[in-house]
Amino acid sequence: MSAGTALRAALIAALMLPLVPILVWSVARGWFFPDLVPARWSLAPWIAALRPGSDALAAAGESLAVAGAATAIALVVGLPAARALALHRFRGRRAVLALVAAPLLLPGIAVAMGLHPVFLALGLGPGRAGVILVHLVPTLPYMILSLMVVFAAYDIGFEDQARSLGAGPVAAFRHVALPMLLPGILAGAAFAFLVSWGQYLLTLVIGGGRVQTLPLALYSYAAAGRNDLAAVLAVLSVLPGALMLAVAAGRLRGRTAPLR
Repeated sequence: MSAGTALRAALIAALMLPLVPILVWSVARGWFFPDLVPARWSLAPWIAALRPGSDALAAAGESLAVAGAATAIALVVGLPAARALALHRFRGRRAVLALVAAPLLLPGIAVAMGLHPVFLALGLGPGRAGVILVHLVPTLPYMILSLMVVFAAYDIGFEDQARSLGAGPVAAFRHVALPMLLPGILAGAAFAFLVSWGQYLLTLVIGGGRVQTLPLALYSYAAAGRNDLAAVLAVLSVLPGALMLAVAAGRLRGRTAPLR
């Protein structure tokens, strides 16, 4: 085994090790100290969580709807913002960058409690619309900062050449810039989706408990002592990140494979 293979195996093991107890709990029928393994095994938690009309599936669907909408809005807003911040120098640029990064530096509880009365005054809470908008607070900075890295390595001269040949601004961006920027855009969207997918505090405060996403359902089951169902929901919560990591690893492996 080469050193690179051993290093990758060690990294995968380090990433997967914390998930082992969760996976065991999801198929355990009671697991008590000092037993190293459960005395009984059962798929009942998975059957209960995945049956049609279950609270777990409803929470997963709600998380998918909220995270998808928040990611789409963050992309629409963040793409032109990142382009302007990365490709142009203007007065106040540093202040704008500081404002963009500010939500990442503030405690989540402070953001949630500060925005709660504002959203109530605007009639945006409690409900899905308010939750989607408040998820832009953490997702939009990730989107903008990720896309700024993409635009920093982008040569706007390609668009200028397309426009000199008769293409309009929209056509130049669609047919020239977008194919070049698409991998970075997808990466930024993936970051934003995962940030929104895992939001608990903002969803709880702004949603008022009426918007039951997967993190809220997970904490509810854990607080009620239903470790088996909580473990199932934890596995479901990890799936999007695991799938995106697998896709990214596959793309990197394809790019770094030696020529034959």
